[in-house]
Amino acid sequence: MKLEDIDKSRVPQHVAIIMDGNGRWAQRQAHQRLFGHQHAMTAVRQAVEAAVACGVKYLTLYTFSTENWNRPQEEIDGLMELLIKAVKDETKTLMDNNVKLETIGDTARIPEKSRNRLNECIQQTSGNTAMTLVLALSYSSRWEVARALRQICDDAASGRLTAADITEESLRQYLTTKDYPDPDLLIRTGGELRVSNFLLWQMAYTEFYFSDLLWPDFRHEDFYDAVADYQNRQRRYGKTGDQVAKG
Repeated sequence: MKLEDIDKSRVPQHVAIIMDGNGRWAQRQAHQRLFGHQHAMTAVRQAVEAAVACGVKYLTLYTFSTENWNRPQEEIDGLMELLIKAVKDETKTLMDNNVKLETIGDTARIPEKSRNRLNECIQQTSGNTAMTLVLALSYSSRWEVARALRQICDDAASGRLTAADITEESLRQYLTTKDYPDPDLLIRTGGELRVSNFLLWQMAYTEFYFSDLLWPDFRHEDFYDAVADYQNRQRRYGKTGDQVAKG
């Protein structure tokens, strides 16, 4: 699929990606898992460029889950060092593409050196307007919901909130994604058919696109394929197809 084949009037506003397959890609090259994470940055750059070219306004990448803290310490340390290098190397790409960087997740757990470099990039790109790139770092949906419930309980105990105040919309304000629209499209690479504790509340009506490609092999054309597939679907939100067709 090429960019010119995309209908710019029906592009998903928010695309989320589960970037799966780095470890398996490295193993196929007879290397350690970290080798796959290193080569994944090319795919990240291409996804960002393709999303901007299509007109996507929000791109959320599942970068590091709360469960990933259970991986071998050597791999975690390598990923944190890679995060510093990647943010440093890709800041120019973000600036050239007018992309703002933001994060969601329990970033207090991220090592200070990595967190500081991340915050520098967030500040440097804060004025960009073409697209917001959201890194889900030390994030999981169950962590997010538990955090929201703690905040709701605190507000209820202090009298700022009553049971009658709790609605779908008011609960949304306690989520880390409160400033973003729900994803229209989820892309998952690596051939796995699950969402892995990612944006569970937000993806109630998200369209899913699964690819057998391992993430380091993902390129512009693969992003366009996912968007084109999305454009061939009818989003009904509980209505019948006839109701949607009639507007």
